[in-house]
Amino acid sequence: MRTAASVLLAICSTVSAASPLVAKQRTVKITISGADLKQPIEISDPNILAKFQVWTGPGTSGNDRQGLIIDWSQGPVREIPTVLHKYQVSFYGGSPPNERIVYVVYYVFSSGADPGYVYLPGGSDEWYSVNMHSIFRGVEGKWFRAWSAWEHVARPLIEKGT
Repeated sequence: MRTAASVLLAICSTVSAASPLVAKQRTVKITISGADLKQPIEISDPNILAKFQVWTGPGTSGNDRQGLIIDWSQGPVREIPTVLHKYQVSFYGGSPPNERIVYVVYYVFSSGADPGYVYLPGGSDEWYSVNMHSIFRGVEGKWFRAWSAWEHVARPLIEKGT
């Protein structure tokens, strides 16, 4: 009995010690796609990617006020404006050539200076299961204000790509 308990404890320790290393891989690429883009936009500059990591914000060990591409400090938004441009933002982890999508959100904004918004796919949405393999935040299926740092990067790229 004692041997079985020791083996079980060793396995659990190994799995829990290895999980953060697998789960917290760095973001190696971000793509933005949408109906009005001529082609998907790819962001691969390490200096830009360093700001927009998947493993920040709710559901992580940090207490980040801004992270991913969301301003978490403002909390969920009840309602968003209706006339918005919608884009899928995909985050890739791993190492080339084996990088893969690890997290997907939707980014919307209207023309002008109005803030953009980010939707975290919920249980009935297409990318929910992919996201859950990476991180469970506890706020899935909700809209949030986009982080201003993201807006300064994404909007000019999107406007140039349309």
